[in-house]
Amino acid sequence: MASEFKLSDPFGTAPVKPPFRQSVSGAMAWNRLPVTRRYTLGQLLDQTIARCGENDALVMVDRDFRLTWYEFGEEVDKVAKGLVALGVKHGEKIALWSTNVPHWIILMFAAAKIGAILLPLNINYKSSELDFSLGQSEAENLFVIDGYRDCNYIQVLHSLIPELKTSIRGGLNCRRYPRLKRLFFLGPEKHRGFYSLNELKMLASEVSDEEYETRQARCHIDDVVNMQYTSGTTGFPKGVQLTHSNIANDGFWIGACQNLSANDRVCIPVPLFHCFGCVLGVMACVNHGSTMVLVEKFDPKMVMRTIERERCTAVYGVPTMYIAMLDHPDFEKHDFSSLRTGIMSGSACPVHRMEQAQTKMFMREITNPYGLTEAGPVMTMTRYFEPSVKRKCETIGQALPGVEVAIIDPETREIAPIGQDGEICCRGYGNMKGYYNMPDQTAKCIDANGWLHSGDLGRMDEEGYFYITGRIKDLIIRGGENISPKEVEDFIATMPGVGDVAVVGCPSKKYGEQPVAFVIPQDGASVTPEEVAAFCKNRISWFKIPKFVEIVGEFPLTASGKIQKYKLRERAARLWPDA
Repeated sequence: MASEFKLSDPFGTAPVKPPFRQSVSGAMAWNRLPVTRRYTLGQLLDQTIARCGENDALVMVDRDFRLTWYEFGEEVDKVAKGLVALGVKHGEKIALWSTNVPHWIILMFAAAKIGAILLPLNINYKSSELDFSLGQSEAENLFVIDGYRDCNYIQVLHSLIPELKTSIRGGLNCRRYPRLKRLFFLGPEKHRGFYSLNELKMLASEVSDEEYETRQARCHIDDVVNMQYTSGTTGFPKGVQLTHSNIANDGFWIGACQNLSANDRVCIPVPLFHCFGCVLGVMACVNHGSTMVLVEKFDPKMVMRTIERERCTAVYGVPTMYIAMLDHPDFEKHDFSSLRTGIMSGSACPVHRMEQAQTKMFMREITNPYGLTEAGPVMTMTRYFEPSVKRKCETIGQALPGVEVAIIDPETREIAPIGQDGEICCRGYGNMKGYYNMPDQTAKCIDANGWLHSGDLGRMDEEGYFYITGRIKDLIIRGGENISPKEVEDFIATMPGVGDVAVVGCPSKKYGEQPVAFVIPQDGASVTPEEVAAFCKNRISWFKIPKFVEIVGEFPLTASGKIQKYKLRERAARLWPDA
């Protein structure tokens, strides 16, 4: 294992030497190095512009869009000044309902520079979900595109806000959302009641540099800068309040774990409205001066084309995205030799798929982070120099520098011994400020000792590597025997012809629960339930073998690519009521 990073802190301090092989006290991996950085997002951006101004900052292949860091900064300042001219105050929320378009990232930093709070909205929302988010968040501003897939965003807004038909720009008086005052359209068309992007930029001339600097000076690292509505797999969304310090520090170490620098070009096809895009992607790049190569929405052909054309050195995705590229009929026609690192995260990855990414896509230094939105979001991560593919897949790495991670027994609330399962918890610079207007829910998530509870089961080994063994609600207990769904999934994933697999518990009158599996075959492959059962027989413990198997074409997924296992459990209960 390497003893230190190859890169230096971009802010001019000595080379960073984080304790990757952390000392272990009791059952906790401690990190005592002072590694937090006290910068707002605006300050970070200004420093990156000063260091890397002539380099590419933001690129989109499909629309031949390209900005240097200097040009990116100018666009941010125009939008920020325009917002000030319209009266956007410190602490106001700016909701953004859009796919990955260039001005998504520009608006993120424009809001940050004037002390506003970006509120990214899930692009898959329908009317009821948007209604909940706008109402619960009390957003004062809203930016939208025309729509996504079969949802016309403008029509949805007119159905929720009938006052738009007669409203003037900036003068919205909405009964349903009394705080909402300004709407903006990210496109060339004009819509009644909406400001256009060009109109917003033109207003920048009305704000002096002195007034703009004064607004920036009011920003504090502990101010909320981003409010993420958790997609989750159960329950109503909650507005996770993340500060400048949360995502600036997390972004730095996420990038450092990939050894990112100003020489890297990072392909970002994951959604920006999710932390995977705007923190693991954008904040890692801004911290290290890496180029952000944006893809509007995931399409394997477009991502492969983008990687080749822009000579990307890193690419992000959930395992299903990598599988879609690796199994694509045009995969061999593309050149991936520029790739070095990247992130594969969001769900467990079969070892053989990670190996394919390393060999066929040249991603020898690929990494695997773990966390949740409430943690800022990453708490643990494998490092670029980790040589073991097995460790990259089977572990979620070690704690990020500056973050404490512990395994806590759900029953006793005590720290569990090394090697024993418990709930993965963390505390440190990444922990959210709280859920917006939900103090009771916040108290359930972060305990009196400051530990943020993930809801995931895991364990830690003697070297400080963490392992996920399942969600607390996902753990299958069959007749007193505990079964880890991930363990069974990892095994079935090695079966020839299996593309992906999800294992859940199905209610059983006799045993309490039975394990069942949902299997997606690889393209062109034929897999039967009987073959899956035969593959498992005598190769894993009998009680771990799925009682039933269904072959499916796809899994129900959240917008960030995570499997909605509660839906699979509901389906299992309907399919096999007598399990």
